[in-house]
Amino acid sequence: MSRRTTWADAACPIARAADVLGEPWTLLILRNATAGTTRFEDFRTQLGIADNVLTTRLGKLVDRGLLTKLPYRDGGRTRHEYRLTQAGSDALPVLHALGAWGDAHTASATGPGPMALVHSRCGQRTRPGAKCDACGKTLARGDLAWRGSWLSEGEIPLADPVD
Repeated sequence: MSRRTTWADAACPIARAADVLGEPWTLLILRNATAGTTRFEDFRTQLGIADNVLTTRLGKLVDRGLLTKLPYRDGGRTRHEYRLTQAGSDALPVLHALGAWGDAHTASATGPGPMALVHSRCGQRTRPGAKCDACGKTLARGDLAWRGSWLSEGEIPLADPVD
């Protein structure tokens, strides 16, 4: 049996990022958290992921500071939801880069087509950056949405990080 190498202390920032983001399911969990998923059951249903794997990945994302675990009451039980932190929110350019690469170099027979980043204020497609390609206004995270994604054909506003 081989042991996984850790790159947590590597000199290379790509290696350190891969150490945090490179495990199976991690980027998909972050994608869904960015789309507003917060509850364990919703992650499980949307991703089709096994409970033990989801528990482990969520725990690691909390430990690494990309998600935070917040209690909520569900009837008489206390449960937890998982919300993006600033570090998790800062992974958005990585998700956009992977989405662009996937649109350019892979295809889905069942998917809705390319996923678009939309400036909600003007309703037009844009690219990640400081300004909207269509209207020229400054882009704030709260003004962005994904359209034509895996989750919904409508627009999905991007979740804001918790303080």
